[in-house]
Amino acid sequence: MAPRQTRERILETSLAMFNAQGEPNVTTNHIADELEISPGNLYYHFRNKEDIVEQVFTRYEVRMDDALLVPEGRLPNLEDVWMQLHMVFECMWDYRFLYRDLVDILSRNRKLKAHFARILTRAASSAAAVLRGLAAGGILRATEDEIRATAENVLLVATFWMNFSIVRNARGEVGQDDLTHGIYQVMLLIAPFLRDAERAHLNTLAQAYR
Repeated sequence: MAPRQTRERILETSLAMFNAQGEPNVTTNHIADELEISPGNLYYHFRNKEDIVEQVFTRYEVRMDDALLVPEGRLPNLEDVWMQLHMVFECMWDYRFLYRDLVDILSRNRKLKAHFARILTRAASSAAAVLRGLAAGGILRATEDEIRATAENVLLVATFWMNFSIVRNARGEVGQDDLTHGIYQVMLLIAPFLRDAERAHLNTLAQAYR
C-alpha cells in the first residue's frame, strides 16, 4: 500500500477510535493492531500519538473554519443561523473526542491549546457578525453589549454542550440526538431579541431539533 494511503488510513482509523473509546484510552499499539500494521510502520508516518492527534486536529480546524464563514455580499437571515449551527455541530460530532476530552488534550499540548483558542475567538467573532447582520436587517433588536454577550453565550453552550450532555446522561454517553438538542438550545438563545414574526419563524426552524 502506498505511503500516502497508509497515512490516510492511520488518521481515519485514529479518529474513529478516539471517538469510540476516548483519546486517552487509545495507544499507537491499539491503532497499529486495528490497522493490522506494525508499530514501526505507524512510526514511519507519525512520530508518536501526539503527532497523530495534532494532524487530526488540523483537519478539524479546517472543517470548523469553513463552518464559521459569514455570508458575503448580503445580510444574514435566520436560515443562515440554522445552517451555520448545523455545520458547526456536525463538525463537533465528527470530532467529538476533542470536546469530550477537551481539557485533558489541551493541557498536554500548548500548540493545540493556542489553536483552539483561535477557533473560539473566530467563533465568537462569527456569531457576533451574524447577530449584527440580523440587527442591521431589522430582524433582531439588541444593543452592542447584548450582541457580544449573546455571542459569548452561544459559544459557551456549543463548546461545552457535549460534556453537559455526558454528565446529565445516566449512561455517560452522548448521541447525535444530544447534539441536535444542543442546536435547539443555541437557536433559542437569540429568540428573546427577535421581533414577533421572526421569533415565530425561529421557533418553527428550531422544532426540527427538539
